[in-house]
Amino acid sequence: MDEKWQKSFPVSWDQFHRDARALAWRLSAFGPFRAVVAVTRGGLVPAAVVARELGIRVIETVCVASYEYDKQGEITLLKGIGSQIAGSDGGAGVLIVDDLVDTGATARVVREMLPKAHFATVYAKPAGRPLVDTFITEVSQDTWIYLPWDMHLTFAPPIGEKATA
Repeated sequence: MDEKWQKSFPVSWDQFHRDARALAWRLSAFGPFRAVVAVTRGGLVPAAVVARELGIRVIETVCVASYEYDKQGEITLLKGIGSQIAGSDGGAGVLIVDDLVDTGATARVVREMLPKAHFATVYAKPAGRPLVDTFITEVSQDTWIYLPWDMHLTFAPPIGEKATA
């Protein structure tokens, strides 16, 4: 793990589901939305939860690669947004959903595609926070968020033992 990650924030499936539902609850005040755009891959799970909770049936993906496990790399657009969703209105009435915003590099790329869309993430870090309209939990920039699809159950020593090791 890169030295810049001083803290860890493990998220269970239960917690992620609760947080994604909380995001939907918060977003209900901003709708209705005509479509959801999930930023893959991390945005797929929260987008499904939000779309279900808000009754949105049109779901699109935008595929952006920026991470290789724990290191952020060059941004690569693997799949753009279909013209039916992007339209000529800058994404008005569209909801973009991602799991988190970190440095904001991915969010900037997607924002350029849909400048009038509402951008929502479950988690936000300070560097990327200004790029999203709605989020649930903010964590410090030096925190690595361990999402449930990236983990498996193993023993973890108490925090105090890690500091002396």
